[in-house]
Amino acid sequence: MRWKLKPKPLKEKVEHLQQVLQVDAIIAQLLVQLGIETYAAAKTFFRPSLADLHHPFLMKDMDLAVARIQKAISNQENIMVYGDYDVDGTTSVALVSSYLLEQYSNVTTYIPDRYAEGYGISYKGIDYAADNDISLIIALDCGVKAIDKVAYATKKKVDFIICDHHRPGKSLPKAIAVLDPKRADCNYPFKELCGCGVGFKLIHALEIENGTPSVEHIIPYLDLVATAIGADIVPIVGENRILTYFGLQVINAQPRKGFEAIIKQVKKTNLTITDVVFTIAPRINAAGRMKHGNHAVTLLTETNETLATTYATEINQYNTDRRQADKQITKEALQMIVDNNEQEGFTTVVYNENWHKGVIGIVASRLIETYYRPTLVFTKSGDFLAASARSVKGFDVYNALEACAQHIEQFGGHKYAAGLTLKPANYQAFKSAFETIVKNTIPEALLHPEVQIDAAILLSDITPKFWRILKQFAPFGPQNMTPVFLSENVYDTGFGKQVGEDKTHLRVTIQQANSNQIVGIGFGLGDKLPLIKDKKPFNAVFSIDENEWQGTKSLQLRLRDIKESAL
Repeated sequence: MRWKLKPKPLKEKVEHLQQVLQVDAIIAQLLVQLGIETYAAAKTFFRPSLADLHHPFLMKDMDLAVARIQKAISNQENIMVYGDYDVDGTTSVALVSSYLLEQYSNVTTYIPDRYAEGYGISYKGIDYAADNDISLIIALDCGVKAIDKVAYATKKKVDFIICDHHRPGKSLPKAIAVLDPKRADCNYPFKELCGCGVGFKLIHALEIENGTPSVEHIIPYLDLVATAIGADIVPIVGENRILTYFGLQVINAQPRKGFEAIIKQVKKTNLTITDVVFTIAPRINAAGRMKHGNHAVTLLTETNETLATTYATEINQYNTDRRQADKQITKEALQMIVDNNEQEGFTTVVYNENWHKGVIGIVASRLIETYYRPTLVFTKSGDFLAASARSVKGFDVYNALEACAQHIEQFGGHKYAAGLTLKPANYQAFKSAFETIVKNTIPEALLHPEVQIDAAILLSDITPKFWRILKQFAPFGPQNMTPVFLSENVYDTGFGKQVGEDKTHLRVTIQQANSNQIVGIGFGLGDKLPLIKDKKPFNAVFSIDENEWQGTKSLQLRLRDIKESAL
């Protein structure tokens, strides 16, 4: 692992912030590194306010979307709320449909089948709308590239409002409205909303149009938005930080019945965004992966506690099945790489027609943990091959796929995660082209995992006050990651050992000259035990968190990596 210590910001800026905020130099340094250089900016950061949300009508086509929805309601039209089968899509559908149903009954939902229809807007979904006298589809978390499908719907007299956050193509679908902050002609100030975030802006605009400018009435929907933000790995800055901050308050104080049922199952309290990402989100995702995304929407919109508990139990089983499937497929994929002698190279591309389509994205992420390089995992999907792509930090896999477009039927996604389909006959040509493109464009350094270190500190810097302020940097996520620190010439007091069922983790009790002892846990670092034996000095990279044991809380270090000290 490469260690990269961020350069120190200008001393004058740090000292100014330290003085006006009355905080430690390390805290001031972390803030300046985040671009926070004034008292006002720090106040906005530490005290998120719903008043700082941008006006939804700043988004291109928002006026057209609101007018079309109001027309549908006044004309008693049937409305379909359509969304993808992942967390962002299902939370978006739950949000917009339940909001509309508060005031209007002719609303239905539609989630495409991952296997029969695939990602995004489907012809089957449009046909379903036309056959059921549905004249307006509100598509969420998908649709910005669905030019042909929107044209098909228009012929069937079905209108579309698209709420998306993915990169548009060279031209847009001819929908009634295309809400996407990434549109080149959209001047909306914040570009990094998730699909559910765009859906929230839509219902906020409807509130304003209905004479309720305050967001108070729609705060209860923020549990859905925060979950989508965490699951979709969008930057938790700007509006996303505000939405996540208040969304977590809803999750912890007054969660919807579906979330409440999941939280009771996992026996968690005071959930952080990390807890949401690793407990709530996988269960919602598992519905679409293993069964059907409809199950997630049903859970998220259920208001009866008993039914919500039943649905949450079913979804928990889907999640168990998902874990078993991704473990088995990962094992098979790793063996395939060895059997085909493909350990070297710049990419990982594997295919098995029997692999479960719902977990290939997770498997791609698992393979990156072993072979750190851009990865695609393919399986059979009807007459095509479907793949999930995942990338390494710093490399844009979307651009790499775009360079291979001649071999692909369709693709979409983000810098670090994408999906695609291609004809079986094109698989080998695509695999070769993808390897060539990545080989020619990826800097060699990106093929090795990197840990970014925010600051070098002494263990004695870790005080209760320091921790109290550090906690207020949350919610953490892209562009505001949990701070990572470096402490040099520390040593284990003699109690270091390998822990875990398979002894793959490392537990240490470390000290530095003139510091108190502090426990550190390093997941996956068990093989580094020899580095700390006999009180040998070593350097440690870590984040700080709180451990609770039998009702007692104590600070501990979450070790990211350790190396032998130069001394």
